[in-house]
Amino acid sequence: MGSHSALVLIELGAVFLGLGVLGRLAGRIGLSPIPLYLIGGLFFGQGGFVELQGLEEFSAIASEIGVILLLLLLGLEYTAGELVTGLKQSWMAGVLDIVLNFLPGALIALVLGWGGVGALVLGGVTYISSSGIIAKVLTDLRRLGNRETPVVLSLLVFEDLAMAIYLPILTTVLAGVSFAGGLRAVGISLMVVTVVLVIALRFGRTVSAIVDSKDREVFLLTLIGGALLVAGVASAMQVSAAVGAFLLGIAISGATATNATRILEPLRDLFAAVFFVVFGLNTDPSTIPPVLGYALLLAVITSITKVATGWWAAKRQGVGRLGRARAGAALIARGEFSIVIAGLAVASGAVTDELAALATAYVLLMAIFGPVAARLAEPAMRLIQGKTPQTV
Repeated sequence: MGSHSALVLIELGAVFLGLGVLGRLAGRIGLSPIPLYLIGGLFFGQGGFVELQGLEEFSAIASEIGVILLLLLLGLEYTAGELVTGLKQSWMAGVLDIVLNFLPGALIALVLGWGGVGALVLGGVTYISSSGIIAKVLTDLRRLGNRETPVVLSLLVFEDLAMAIYLPILTTVLAGVSFAGGLRAVGISLMVVTVVLVIALRFGRTVSAIVDSKDREVFLLTLIGGALLVAGVASAMQVSAAVGAFLLGIAISGATATNATRILEPLRDLFAAVFFVVFGLNTDPSTIPPVLGYALLLAVITSITKVATGWWAAKRQGVGRLGRARAGAALIARGEFSIVIAGLAVASGAVTDELAALATAYVLLMAIFGPVAARLAEPAMRLIQGKTPQTV
């Protein structure tokens, strides 16, 4: 027993130190650390250079907590009012986003013979942009005050709401539930989402007051306990645990949400990093080369479709050409949500290892190309126009 504990501690320490090095490297080169974490997992997982043996139990629960914290903090970024307003403003662009970006993944899955379940999974992987990467890019490039940024954020809000409906459908399908059972699960999901939004709109202050505390320790324990409890109950009701955490985040608002974000961010970063590494650990690197061509094809197609979505949405809001280009390029990055979707599918055993490999390769490409495209969109647009426009 002692030797096993020592092995776990050594491997865990090595993993965390390695993540720290990769995170520092990502910061130096101006990229999201997500692709480097995935690559790190590929190096040390099944089929990698060194296979870690002692982390199975810890990594499984830690990666699940990582997903819950990712979605909880995402929910904390929005109030229920902002979600409703964003939905009203962006629903047409949101529907276009689904059509243009879900279909390529679904079609490739069908071409590869992965069936309806594979199409549902890969369509979700290619549809959803990375809120985390996009928020960081907008902050780094000092574009939070730009005229096109509300358009980008409203589309992200729509995507998050779409995920609140999509994830329960996905988990139901992956579980092999009957059609009637699937309809019941979706109905429960929609009811839960509606009830939480109503509670958040009318009683958000009460929920925030219950969670809030001046004692940091009590505040942290209440937040983590509440998030895990809600996620567990949601999972038991066949609503995604991640969506349950997201909805709890929405219900917390004001100064409480701000304080919660500040306290939880380090924990989120720690467990989310473990989640990405674990996904990489569970993907055999030898399965990636056969699907790399499809990943590149999807990357090219869905980069174009995201740019088209952002351009059209920004144009509807009266934003100029430079702003439209920036909005479209900002939406390209895929990351945490795409891996969450692929991770759920792989854990269920309902999809092939090839799909996990394709999702990994695709996210690696998009997590790297997205921030680069966001930086280059404005210079490229100016070059195309052959002048130096003054405004958005």
